[in-house]
Amino acid sequence: MSGWYYADRNREQHGPVSSDELVTHFRFGRVALDSLVWREGMAQWLPLRDVADELGLNPAPVDVGSTPPPVPQAPSASAPHERLGQPSVAPATKPGMSGGKIALIVAAVLLVPCLGIGAILAAISLPAYNDYTLRSKVSQAIAESEPLKLQVEAIRTGEGRCPGNDEDGIGAPESYAGTYVTRVVVGEFDDGTCGFELEFGNTGNAAIDGRKLWRDMGSDHDAWNCSSEIDNKWLPLDCRD
Repeated sequence: MSGWYYADRNREQHGPVSSDELVTHFRFGRVALDSLVWREGMAQWLPLRDVADELGLNPAPVDVGSTPPPVPQAPSASAPHERLGQPSVAPATKPGMSGGKIALIVAAVLLVPCLGIGAILAAISLPAYNDYTLRSKVSQAIAESEPLKLQVEAIRTGEGRCPGNDEDGIGAPESYAGTYVTRVVVGEFDDGTCGFELEFGNTGNAAIDGRKLWRDMGSDHDAWNCSSEIDNKWLPLDCRD
């Protein structure tokens, strides 16, 4: 199974970790049931409690315990009947809140703003993390085409011509399918430059899957250029417009 990512109590992202490591973090209190977790294949981040069954978590119920009785008030030192050793009679008091109820109200007042801040942070950080994940997939696809770039360059430099698919040891377009690539077409572009066209797939993003990236050796055949029809925010710096 893919590695897990989690956000700690400071909303900082960590990972990837295995399922067992995530469970260990929970047991030692590094993550809580309301901590956000994510793995590849999930549409969005979810609280840990929503995937507890998948991870085999069975958190024991918390024994809240009973509210301790109120502390008795000390008798007044100036009461004359106490100085005579007579038992004092406490005056009747109006019923009020116990210390436990007051603590719960205070905790609720403090918790509500924190939940609002946490939601805002999640709304900001999750899209940024998704962009980071997509950039990683695009970069991996480009890196996997590096050997082909060297092969095309060797033929163009050594023989003075641009090779194509199914010749000079270069395979068919579909033979270059990889984790996030569906096919690669090798040959000469309309502008006379030599290189290849890479088609993305399996990234899980409709704005990337099916789109193309081009690598060419330039008009002087001495330096590789990179361009693409996908958004710059998902491309390496040397491929952006």
